[in-house]
Amino acid sequence: MILDVAALVLVGMDGAPTRPARLAFAMARHTAADLSHILGARPRAVAPERLSAADLAHLRAVLAQAGVPLRQGPEADRRLAHLRQMYEPYVSALADRLLMPLPPWLPPPGATDVWTTTAWGLAAWSAEYDELDGL
Repeated sequence: MILDVAALVLVGMDGAPTRPARLAFAMARHTAADLSHILGARPRAVAPERLSAADLAHLRAVLAQAGVPLRQGPEADRRLAHLRQMYEPYVSALADRLLMPLPPWLPPPGATDVWTTTAWGLAAWSAEYDELDGL
């Protein structure tokens, strides 16, 4: 979700441009708030917690392994929590209204990328394309 990614960049990914992340965050949050208002989906606290401390530690490890270290420590955790409080009540209410569960921060083990499937089955994709993209 774009708000999750923007929040991570704003918390601190060394070398990541913050202006585009601030703009993306502001626009996406405003959109979520407007849609929530238009659809009558009152913002509410998120339950259950979408990002546990263990998942955040795992996310940091995955990002660091990919060469994108995320700042750590109590201040970074507080900043991420603050940013999430700015949008999660809106997207949670929208998810309920639209009957579309919010995605987890981390995919479950063995998850398939959504772009490789369609409503009618697997998309025409093969491992040779992954090799071209360096995946």
